[in-house]
Amino acid sequence: MKHKSYVPLLLAVISLEGIALGDDLFPNDSILDSLQSITASTIPASGELNPYGVAFVPAGFPSGGSIAAGDVLVANFNNSTNTQGTGTTIVSISPTGTQSLFTTSTLIGLDTALGVLSHGFVVVGNLPVTGGSPGQGALQVFNRNGKLVATFTDSKLLDSPWDLTINDQGSKAQVFVSNVLSGTVTRLNLSIASGTVTLVSKTQIGSGYATAPNMAAVVVGPTGLAYDPSRHILYVASTDDNKIFGIDDADDRTSSAGTGFVVFADPNHLHGPLGLTLAPNGNLITANGDAVFAGPAGTQNLLVEFTEGGAFVAKYHLDRGAPGGAFGVASASSQNAVRFAAVDDDLNTVTVWTLRSPF
Repeated sequence: MKHKSYVPLLLAVISLEGIALGDDLFPNDSILDSLQSITASTIPASGELNPYGVAFVPAGFPSGGSIAAGDVLVANFNNSTNTQGTGTTIVSISPTGTQSLFTTSTLIGLDTALGVLSHGFVVVGNLPVTGGSPGQGALQVFNRNGKLVATFTDSKLLDSPWDLTINDQGSKAQVFVSNVLSGTVTRLNLSIASGTVTLVSKTQIGSGYATAPNMAAVVVGPTGLAYDPSRHILYVASTDDNKIFGIDDADDRTSSAGTGFVVFADPNHLHGPLGLTLAPNGNLITANGDAVFAGPAGTQNLLVEFTEGGAFVAKYHLDRGAPGGAFGVASASSQNAVRFAAVDDDLNTVTVWTLRSPF
């Protein structure tokens, strides 16, 4: 199955914003009919900070809840005093940029592991930090009104959920989870019926990714995940390895593939990749965290787009302030529009771009 031949997503954003970032980018204003973007604060009334996870509420999401299709959800990692790994809130951003509180968790340290199931549920992971040390995490499931309906824990297979991606099949789903402390990836098979989410099975499908303590980010290890159902490949952004890996047969393998195969290892453009998304044009986009392999001045806070074959496509500066602002990224498509979102945890904002095109 071949992907549609869309234009490079970040190149389209850059072109229409008129930002010149280097000779490797060539503006082409005729590519798209229009570009819209919103930037919203991710700080709720409680004052929590440091947005990590970002996810779109998909088309077809059930109505009647406190969130709706088209909203963007953002999870906060820090509390109001900016203490790492103590945040408890998920906020919702409407398509017009209005922010509201979706839910508050009793578990602390909500992180990049944030996703939405089309049948009406939100999944979020946490990495609690107490006294400066990260501890056992979990996956929580909330319904569309922000009520907790399930919590999944496992000291081996879910020791430190740090990011996730979902292969959503309606009444069932596969949730791929990266564990930052153990350097592993776990696949969860879920069943969704009658307002409940049931864990059917758990399988470790990746292992051996580098992990290390880090002053800026608490810990660095496998983070962003993106799944391509047409190729059955799970992509893994391994921050401390400074590489993007791929795991074959991720949806049905019964054992670990180790780290899998290297997809992208370009030190000129990768500086500790964190969030990862598979864009509707078939390319991958990652966010450089700059916590390891920091590049020279002027190369921080980059979003980097590359092909599944490992060829660099484009880059975009999320902001030009202190390094470490880029973290979670997400993308979605419907009809003739593509939406892309990125959090900036230096500015405590999320920006959502809407790209409209006849493709």
